[in-house]
Amino acid sequence: QVQLVESGGGLVQAGGSLRLSCVASGRTFSSYAMGWFRQAPGKEREFVAIITQTGDGTFYADFVKGRFTISRDNAKATVYLQMNSLKPDDTAVYYCAAAGSYAVSARRYDFWGQGTQVTVSS
Repeated sequence: QVQLVESGGGLVQAGGSLRLSCVASGRTFSSYAMGWFRQAPGKEREFVAIITQTGDGTFYADFVKGRFTISRDNAKATVYLQMNSLKPDDTAVYYCAAAGSYAVSARRYDFWGQGTQVTVSS
């Protein structure tokens, strides 16, 4: 089992920044690819970003490219999502998740955090 706890969400004005963190405990963190997903009210959960086990590879959804950056610190068992130039459309609950392989489909992820709310005001 892997337990994931997100933090760093909050209320920010459009154009502002937030940094989300996700701390893992349990099984070896470095053996998992880590992803961020988000879910807005009335919408399905969608992929945001993923980072490989070693951190040498990343992939982003088109709508966050150039604005968001995913990173990880395996020594701290933590994955981050730096979010810049935030837009009201970025308002959602953000989840981190762990997968045994590099994937963008939520169905490929084995463990999920409880989520952290991000609200961007116009």
